[in-house]
Formats: sequence, C-alpha cells, structure tokens
Amino acid sequence: MKKRTIFIFILVLAIFHLFGQGPQVQGSVLGKSENHKEETLSYANVYWADTQVGVLTDERGHFSIYPQEGKGKKLVASHVGYRNDTIEIRDKTRNIRFVLIPDLILKEVEVVSRQQGNFISTLNPLKTEVITSTGLQRLPCCNLSESFENSASVDVGYTDAVSGAKQIQLLGLAGTYSQLLTECIPSLRGLASTYGLSYIPGPWMESIQISKGSASVINGYESMTGQINVDLKKPESSSKLYINLFGDEKLRMEANILTAHKLSDTWSTMLMAYGTMMNKEHDMNHDGFMDMPKNKQLNFLSRWTYDGKQKLKQQLSVQYLFDDRKGGQFHEHDETHGIPRYSIDVQTNRLQLSGKSGFVFPVKHRGLGIQYSGTWHEQKSHFGLRYYNATQKSLYGNLIYNSIIGLEESRISFGASYMLDDYQERINDSVFNRTESVPGAFAEYSFEKHPTFIVIGGLRLDYNNRQGLFFTPRFHLRYKLNEVTTLRVSVGKGFRTVNLIAENIGILASSRNLVVEEALKPEESWNYGLNFTREFPIDDIRKVVFTFDLYRTDFINQVIIDADRSPFSVFFYNLDGKSYSNSMQAEFRVIPFDRFEVVTAFRVNDVKMTINGTLQEKPLSSLYKGLLTLSYATRFNKWMFDVTTQLNGPGRMPDTDQYPSEYRNKSTFPSYLILHAQITRDFKYFEIYAGAENLTNYRQADPIIAADDPFGRYFNASMIWGPLTGRMFYAGLRFNL
Repeated sequence: MKKRTIFIFILVLAIFHLFGQGPQVQGSVLGKSENHKEETLSYANVYWADTQVGVLTDERGHFSIYPQEGKGKKLVASHVGYRNDTIEIRDKTRNIRFVLIPDLILKEVEVVSRQQGNFISTLNPLKTEVITSTGLQRLPCCNLSESFENSASVDVGYTDAVSGAKQIQLLGLAGTYSQLLTECIPSLRGLASTYGLSYIPGPWMESIQISKGSASVINGYESMTGQINVDLKKPESSSKLYINLFGDEKLRMEANILTAHKLSDTWSTMLMAYGTMMNKEHDMNHDGFMDMPKNKQLNFLSRWTYDGKQKLKQQLSVQYLFDDRKGGQFHEHDETHGIPRYSIDVQTNRLQLSGKSGFVFPVKHRGLGIQYSGTWHEQKSHFGLRYYNATQKSLYGNLIYNSIIGLEESRISFGASYMLDDYQERINDSVFNRTESVPGAFAEYSFEKHPTFIVIGGLRLDYNNRQGLFFTPRFHLRYKLNEVTTLRVSVGKGFRTVNLIAENIGILASSRNLVVEEALKPEESWNYGLNFTREFPIDDIRKVVFTFDLYRTDFINQVIIDADRSPFSVFFYNLDGKSYSNSMQAEFRVIPFDRFEVVTAFRVNDVKMTINGTLQEKPLSSLYKGLLTLSYATRFNKWMFDVTTQLNGPGRMPDTDQYPSEYRNKSTFPSYLILHAQITRDFKYFEIYAGAENLTNYRQADPIIAADDPFGRYFNASMIWGPLTGRMFYAGLRFNL
C-alpha cells in the first residue's frame, strides 16, 4: 500500500504541471578546417553553462536541448581540438549555430582527426558506451551481430552449428535479458530474438548505445542486464546517396543503397535497401555439414520525418524483410540405403511499422511524446524431421509527458504504455499459442544538484493478463568527484516472460526432446551496478580514460534450461535455489598521440545457477574476455589501419558422460585467441577497404555430436562455444555523395 501511495503521489504531482515542456533549443555545431571551410562536428558537447545538463550532437552536428529557466542562460559548445564557444540564449532563441575554431594558433595546424570508434558518455547518468559510425566501419560490420567485435562488454556467438543464428551476451547472461531498442522503441523481441541480429544492416546504423545494468523505466520492464539502443541514419542529415558493396572469399556478397531527400523545409524522406547472398557450400572440418547455411536476404526501410520547428515533430518508418536460410548436409550426401539428407530450411517474412510524435506546449519546459510500432513476423522452418512454424503479431504504444517541478533542477517524466503480443507456434503436431496483453504506467523523477550530482528514481506498474502484476522500481545516481572523475551507482528490478522455442532454437538442431516440467513463471531479477570513470588528460590531444565496472544480477525466478540431466531431452523448469551473475570489467582507452587510439580491456564473469538441485557454473559461457584494439589514421584520414584482438576464456561444457565414448566432450572448453585486421583508403567521394577476420584461423573442432548419424538418438549441433568458420578475407567499397 505504501508503494502504491508513493506511485500515485508522483503521478498527481506531475499532473499538477500538465502544460508540457517548452520548445527545445535546436542548432548545429561546425568547425573551421585548415582551409577555412566549415565542416560539421559529430559528437560535440553542447551544455548549459555552470551545469551538467547537456547533449551530444549527432553524426551531422545537429542537436536539440531543453531550455533552462531564468534570464542570461548561456549555452556552450565544445569539441576536442577546438576552442569552446558560448552563446547567450534569450526567451525567443530557438535555432542557433556554433562555429568553433581550432584550439591551436600555429602556422601549420592539423585539425582533421578521426572520430573515436567508441567512448563512454560522461553526461549520461547511466553508464553508456557509444559505438560511433567510425567504430562500425573498423570491421565490415555487415549487420548488428557483427557490430560488437570492438566492445569488451558484449559477446556474440552462435546458437547452433547449422542455422547460422547468433546470440549476444551482456554481463555474462544471454541477450534475451538485455532489452534491444531501435531509436528507443522495443524491437527484435519474441520470434525476432532468433535471427534478429541480422535484421539491421551495419551501414544503416548511425550509432549504438550500450547501457549496463537496470535501465530507465520509460522503455518498459524487460531490461534485466542492460539496454542496447540502435540509432539509424536520419533523412534530414544523411547523404543524398550512399552505397556500400562487400564481398568475401566465401562468395558472400552484400550491397547497401541509401538515398535521402529533403522534400521541403519540414519534410524529409529516406530509402534504405539491403541485399545479401551466399550460395556456396563450405565444410572446413569435413564433417559432411555446411559450416554456414546458404543465405539470401532482402531488406527495405522507408523513413519519413516532419519537423514543425517549435510545435510538432514526427517520424515514421516502414520496414519489410525476407530472409531464407538453407543448411545441413551437402546436396552430394549419399542417400543410399534409404537414409535422407539432414537439412534445415528457415524462411522469414517480417513487416514492421514504427513511429514517434513529439509535441511542445506554449508553457516552457513541458512536452508530450508518443512512440508506437506494429509488427507482423512469420517464420516457416524445418530442422531435419522437425518442423517449426510460427507467427507473431505485436502492437506497442508509449505515451510520455515531461515537465519541470518547481525549480529547474527537478524534472519528471510519466506516462502509460501498452503492449500486445499474439504468438502462434507449432512444432510438428504440438501447438503453442498464447496472447499477452500488458497495459502499464510509469513515473520517473530526476534531480540535479549543480554541478556534480544527478539522481533518477523510477517506478513502473504493469499488468500481464497471463502473469499478473509487475512492480518495477529503479534508481540511478551519478556523482562527479571532480572534473575528470565520475562515479555511477544503479539498482533496479526487471521482469520478462520466456519465449521458450524462439529463444532456444538451437535445441531444434538436435534429436533432443523439449520437456517442460511445470508451469513456467515470469523471470524476475534485481541488478546492482557500480561504475567508476577517470580521465587523465595529457594535453589537448593525448589522454587516458580508465573505466571500472562491477555488476551483479540476482534472480528471484529464472527459467532453467537443463541440458545436463539426459542426452535425449532438455528440461525446462523454474529456479529452485540460487542463480546469479557477477561481472567485473576494467578498461583503458589511450590516445598516445594524434590519430592513434588504443583500447585494452579485461572482463571476468562469475555466472552460476542451480541446475537439477546443484549450484554450478553456467554452461557454454567464457569465464573471462580480454580485448585489445589499435586504430591509426594518417593525416586527413587518407589511410586508416585497424586491428582487433580478442582473448576468450574457457568455460564449462554440458555433461556428456551418458553419451557413447566416441561422442563425449571434455568437461570444459579451452581459451582461444581471435585476430581481425582492416585497411581503409579514403578518396574524395568514396573509400575502399580490405581485411581479414579470424587471422588465427581458430575454430571449434567437431561442433556437431554424432554428425555421422544425424537422425540418431545422440545427434546434437547445439553445444557451441567458439567460431565455426576459419580465416576469411574480404574487400569492399563505400561511396558517399
């Protein structure tokens, strides 16, 4: 009753100020180059003088920031290598333009530098790593699943050895515990959690933000270990024409074409088209199975934006995708003696509409936002003799109101959301249908004590028609000990309902049965986080940034996937005992001299869960990870060199003692080293790049158990912990007009 009273009190207090947030101050930040021409400055800092309230400019140097109360407020723009500029903002000032000049006055001064590939945001009260467009281009980054090679926080691996499906891990736990957003709208949920990481092409992305720990309550209750938000390229700020062509020695070919047009002062549009094809069969370990499935994908996205300046902003996107995967044994497989060829075939059709609308009111510092999406996702597939067909229809809506309470240091956001998911799933003759309807309400209060202290507290209340009431409290604190030292603390609760088959699709690539031993409850956990960041500036260019993270996830309930008890079945049941994840990470980002960046990081995971009555290590998860990236660019970025090295630690294998001796695995898998390298040459309107992935040519030996008997009792292609393909050379071209 006390919690409900507090929640209602915050809502009533917010309604008191119902006349919305005032028009935002908008503008752009530019810098003067060596030849005195003006060029946009991506990720420049824009903040109110004598406060910690600020934003970063986007890829085209644009920004929007809420005004501050009082007279004589000054807005400051800053960027490494440039002098700060300050503009006094009056009541009617809404569109401004900063032009920064180089910080050094010399006869010869080079002001062209390569944008950082990724960095830790110092303004966000949540610990957030930003992967920029430059970071996305340091490797071919054909889609979202290949975007985290330079990040120590996120791991990417395969779900099985035949379908090519990939999954991520954050804080040592599966990616399903992290909320995936596209421009702050939940996406890649449900059926898309299987192959969804390949649904967002790399050239479409402007940046990726990785937030560890409990996230804001505004975007829902499903975030348990963090959020990964993808920002796509914008119609109003993108190039008129962008083309990316890619090919590798495996005969995988890809093409991206992006066009943007400004239709009027208020309307802009953009069309993104992507196609990929790999139609050649490869078997590097000679087990008779393709290392990767043959794949075709067509992907189209149409974007429209309306900018009504001081009153209304709207954004609308429509995406259609077709994906076809064919794998398994080679077509030349001998089908004598009546033994069929083991094959997989997965066809996906997906249509999604999403959008946002933002309204500002005449009263200052108040605004209203609406987010919405609708998704239709159909998948038809078979794995050997096992057929899996599924359809998902989803609706999502989120209404957000922002306002200041009293003084400008206090802000509140509150609103309501609704999510509807209709699933129809069938495995052979077994039907799994369900509909989840979840209305919810939330409130989030933030207080800033100039200039060092920000605290955010949020509450959510959601009702799931199948699982009941979810109450989600979350808390974040950021404290700047001094100008170069930041401490962050977070704690929060998370819930999620399990999509049993889609989230464990790898089990279908085996002869095992799926056994659900009891009614599965929603998963529920607490996450506690601590982050320490310290900068060691040497001069205007050289610096060292040290970051230390410590996060713990404690499960109140978890759906346990028991692959140890029997070689013939996988058992699903609710947690009966302890389950937790401890993740500790230290990272150094060093710029020893101009245009050279070094990132080195080391992470340790301690992940344990109670399986069949015993607290033990989570299987198929590395105990540690080391990362070293080197990036160097010559003057004016004409040549760019990037090297990434990963050290992946050992881990536990599922128990195979009940298998015949010829099919048994060791109880653990070993550590291994991965090396990637790329060279890029930039010209006026285009650039060419070439490189190699997995230069160490390391791959998991014998990833398929009983590959010689795919329809037998012991066949299992789901015990994957390492790379499935060896060394791969590639080349590509980027054209930008």
